[in-house]
Amino acid sequence: MDNLDWNQLKAFLETAETGSLSAAARKLGLTQPTLSRQVAAIEQRMGVTLFERVGKAMALTPTGLDLLEHARAMSVAAEALRLAATGRSQAVGGVVSVSATDAVAAHLLPPLLHRLREQEPGIAIEVISSNAISDLLRREADIAIRHVKPEQPELIARHIREATASFFASEDWVKTHGHPRNAEEAAQHAFVGADRSGQYLGYLRQHGLPLTEANFSCYAEHSMASWSLVRHGMGIGAMMDDIAHGTPGIVRVLDDVAPVRFPIWLVTHRELRTSRRIRVVFEALAQGLAVSPA
Repeated sequence: MDNLDWNQLKAFLETAETGSLSAAARKLGLTQPTLSRQVAAIEQRMGVTLFERVGKAMALTPTGLDLLEHARAMSVAAEALRLAATGRSQAVGGVVSVSATDAVAAHLLPPLLHRLREQEPGIAIEVISSNAISDLLRREADIAIRHVKPEQPELIARHIREATASFFASEDWVKTHGHPRNAEEAAQHAFVGADRSGQYLGYLRQHGLPLTEANFSCYAEHSMASWSLVRHGMGIGAMMDDIAHGTPGIVRVLDDVAPVRFPIWLVTHRELRTSRRIRVVFEALAQGLAVSPA
């Protein structure tokens, strides 16, 4: 393919980023028919189908997804060229999206992002708080903090450290119900559940706690809602030690029960090698998450 039209490439990139012809047209200052013609032209020039219509949205085909990384790299190179021409090649700016569980997003990220903001004021962070695993290949996030190792070979993953989670209750709850120390005593007390499907109960049983559904005083799917219920005396709940140790009015219980161990992975896509802002954020998070705040 010769003489690639940069306007067509930008039309492809913005449509992929926004998922909408109308949104991409507004961002580029074009009419929607003009943008649509540019997208159709690049598909014809390359001899491939880059998008499929899903309702009003434009979804990338597998081919479009494969080419998106190259288009992004070209865009980054073009921006670097522009910055170099204006003497600002060392400037770091733009938005980087970071996906994390609601608990990590609420407790561990804020101090790290505050420190990053002081060092790199040109970078804005979009925090995506979700307990689902963001699909980095589809650019749902630039960087993800995960507790499982990614299987996709296209992703770049760094194991940061092993973290732990233990069982806690509020100080008032302990004053009223006592301080259970072991698994046998756990069966006599109320717990805050995570779901009603039995999955969380099964996990607790595998961890050596002889519980039944009758032990759950309430349920909350999201960890921050669950943690709030624990803090307000609804029963015993599990929480990452890094977070619990910084929460006032909380006491560790079931001291004789081994903590749950799980990894912290920092994951991104191959744009880490071409985007300085993503690389800066990735390294800042890797350094900050490597040290427990407890």
